[in-house]
Amino acid sequence: MRVIDMECSVPKRTAEDGAAPPAAADRPAGYGMANYGRIFRSRAGGADPRPTAEVDTFVKRLDQAGIVRSVPFGASNDEVAELLHAYPDRFIGLARISGLHGMRGVRELEQRVREQKFQALGVSALVDGIPASDRRYYPLYAKAVELDIPVRIYSSMNYATDRPYDLGHPRHLDQVAIDFPELTLIGGLGGWPWVNEMVALVRRHPKLHLDTSAHRAKYLGQRGSGWEMLLQFGNTLIQDKVLVGLSAGLVGQPHETLIQEYLALPLKDAVKEKWLYTNAARVFGLA
Repeated sequence: MRVIDMECSVPKRTAEDGAAPPAAADRPAGYGMANYGRIFRSRAGGADPRPTAEVDTFVKRLDQAGIVRSVPFGASNDEVAELLHAYPDRFIGLARISGLHGMRGVRELEQRVREQKFQALGVSALVDGIPASDRRYYPLYAKAVELDIPVRIYSSMNYATDRPYDLGHPRHLDQVAIDFPELTLIGGLGGWPWVNEMVALVRRHPKLHLDTSAHRAKYLGQRGSGWEMLLQFGNTLIQDKVLVGLSAGLVGQPHETLIQEYLALPLKDAVKEKWLYTNAARVFGLA
């Protein structure tokens, strides 16, 4: 089974790369983004989100697991550019650009795609503090249409206590899809906890997809988990619209374990292949 991983942690290049940002002196412990440490404390002390293995060794491990392409997670655009140069057939470059950077961000996106072979745009309401439908993202979306690349958009609840919890609500994807019908969209993190709405929007818009990053497949299949509609429609009406993010570094589990969890889901065999490989290959023009 070939796999394209929508969220793959990459090895550290220097010790400083993994250093946590300094806490704001005027904020209480756990405030803002630091609240993630409290919410996901069970992951503390587990696998580093950016493992320390040498890159060559790490790539060999991906090969052994059947992962033929992956989207680097936890790396700067410059670091991703280095990976794309060193391993042109291994990684998918997602240029993460802020909607707050205006035309500077548009020019960076074009340079990353045309010169450094990035294959997609990534925007994050969580990081920028503005929803995906904010007009400040629209120049980036227009450039993505011109460059014929997909856009991956953060589409989930956030736990940062210094900004609205629903910045990433899937409803914002609806407006973007209406205004840019030519744009291929990927709703990241599956729209949780608004899974039903995410699934409905994926069915509604021809070029809208979702990925499962940051969530383990073994929970997708549990009764009462809230993912029931994804399993139902993902096996039928939107089977061509689901992409898999293993997030191995984030959840602290081997790639092989996480792939087996997807293979154990109550999906048709042909659908499992679509989720794990075929859909992403088509979206990124690899098919």
